[in-house]
Amino acid sequence: MQTHLITIRPSYASRSGIPNAFAAVKLIETERAYYFYGHGTMEALRTNRCCICGRALTHPVSVHLGIGPECGGHYWDWKAIGGYTMENIERLKKELIVKIAQMRIDQWIPKSIVQNIDSCTEQVVVPTDHPKLKQANKPKVQKGVTVFKDARGEQSLKITFPFNREDLGFVKSLIGRRFNSTEKYWTAPLNIDNYEKLKNAEWPIAPQVHEFFNQQTIDITSLDTTNLVIPGLKMTLFPFQKKGVAFTEQRGGRVLIGDEMGLGKTVQALGWIQLHPELERILIVVPASLKLNWKKEIAAWTTRNRVEILRGQAPYTIRGDVVIINYDILTHWVGAIKQWSPSTIVADECHYAKNNKAKRTKALKILSKSVDHFIALSGTPIVNRPVEFFNAIKMVDGTMFPNYWDYVHKYCGARHNGYGWDFSGATNTHELHERLTKTIMIRRRKDEVLKDLPPKIRSFVPCSIGNYDEYIKARDYFISYVRNTKGDDAAYKAMGAEVLSQIETLKQLSVQGKLDETVDWIRNFLDSGQKLVVFAVHRFVIDRLMQEFKEAVKIDGSVSTDKRQEVVERFQTDENVRLFVGNIKAAGVGLTLTAASNVAFLELPWTPGELSQAEDRCHRISQHYAVNIYYLLAEGTIEQDIAELLDKKRRVLDSVLDGEVPEQDSLLTEIMNKYNKS
Repeated sequence: MQTHLITIRPSYASRSGIPNAFAAVKLIETERAYYFYGHGTMEALRTNRCCICGRALTHPVSVHLGIGPECGGHYWDWKAIGGYTMENIERLKKELIVKIAQMRIDQWIPKSIVQNIDSCTEQVVVPTDHPKLKQANKPKVQKGVTVFKDARGEQSLKITFPFNREDLGFVKSLIGRRFNSTEKYWTAPLNIDNYEKLKNAEWPIAPQVHEFFNQQTIDITSLDTTNLVIPGLKMTLFPFQKKGVAFTEQRGGRVLIGDEMGLGKTVQALGWIQLHPELERILIVVPASLKLNWKKEIAAWTTRNRVEILRGQAPYTIRGDVVIINYDILTHWVGAIKQWSPSTIVADECHYAKNNKAKRTKALKILSKSVDHFIALSGTPIVNRPVEFFNAIKMVDGTMFPNYWDYVHKYCGARHNGYGWDFSGATNTHELHERLTKTIMIRRRKDEVLKDLPPKIRSFVPCSIGNYDEYIKARDYFISYVRNTKGDDAAYKAMGAEVLSQIETLKQLSVQGKLDETVDWIRNFLDSGQKLVVFAVHRFVIDRLMQEFKEAVKIDGSVSTDKRQEVVERFQTDENVRLFVGNIKAAGVGLTLTAASNVAFLELPWTPGELSQAEDRCHRISQHYAVNIYYLLAEGTIEQDIAELLDKKRRVLDSVLDGEVPEQDSLLTEIMNKYNKS
């Protein structure tokens, strides 16, 4: 290594306690500094400046010594140091040479401090075990981007470059960047934002990084489902639903299925689960109103037969392979579920986990960290309320938006209202939609998959009742009454009025018991942004709905004929009016409600003809979409019995009405016979 004569600023030398001029070797050089190893030297004597402080030398003795009186200590009584003679001056010079040579330099010095670097006749020997020699001999840092696993086992970007201010400023602009001070490199989350930024800046990016993001970016239109076979799936998926399963498979079971309400998000998730029989312990988190429906769909579509619904706030041993739990009690079950150790979580209506302070959100976040697969479902358009989906996106793919603050400021119209931050807005929605649909989200609207859909799609949504004991008591009385009258043919034929009365009691108890759950279901549906037509029979049901949904409109016996068309017009033309509530008899005939392509029945009429007529309020010639029809029936009650009998008479629940409408007595007889056999 070459030795140089280094001259630095006197003021810096004085503050640092090192000579102004010294002989040294440059061990390391960066853009802003040198690392010097060396010692003081008398070679500065040729510059007529003090070898220590750098001041100009004027006195002949100082010039001869190469050091000023203050630095050399020869400005006081010469007699005290041997006299003012040439012999003594030579002696002093030899001592000063030793003294100056003992002034060691082993440090970083900024380039802005260095005034001059000259050749030097002295030779500085660097110890072979000097730590900076190892660093100096390291291969030069290359500019580049690779993928590595961080301390938490998560994949991240590793960014290296020879130090320079321009690249440093660029790297600091990346989302979530961090500097590893031990290994001297930068890391950043492996997300599309950082990747695009590095690619656009033409940084050297390793092939595995490109490959990773090519796998993350999926064009749903190019997905080939020809060879996708799901062994054991009990029913047939629509083509677009099959693509949803293929998309989920491509993403390794970490997706957000955001199809519009009624397009079968549930069956797509179940299709992927059926595709992977090796998966054990699947947790399904849902609103309370959907627990029974998920159990029904699992039985209808998959071969999984150990399905368990968790109930209550006191945990017990979990025995099922597929476990269904509602958000409301999730926080009480976190410990038991973690011990059960699920491999997969399906979060239906995932926007329920929107509030970071809510216990259910915290619980779901905890559980999501330890699973291999996380499938989020929501029919609510994300771009309408982006803030409500940050947590769901984060649980599906933590690299998408690593920073909440950046996300809400970019996509949620963040503004300070004088009291605090408001994130309820929506900005850059097109960009957000593009980013999500290119990576983790699949979303189709009805108009996009219309060719795959039948004109009507009927679904049975089972509900639980909160007045079970009261219902069972009334049902048992009814069964006893029917059995006791069986032997008397005349009485059996003549008891229609009494039977009607008792059936009416059972119907009212059923709808009363499920009303809270059906209100929740309607509220969840309206969150999707679509319009909905709800039919009921009893006035107390209609009144409860109007009380719960202030913007709804209704037509029942209390609405005059003159005002009915005004109500229809409001529903058809006002985008803020998204719920129509109608009595089956009063609103089931003669109205056009094609602004909605979704119908829900909270109660059933006596004839299949009335059902078909009510369905057709939305399924008219002017309807451009398939109509989804939902039957919200209390499980294990007379509602299911009536539905089965209506279906038997004219298959109303599975096909368009065809043929004559049965008489009311015929249906009554069927009900009486059914309960007589109970």
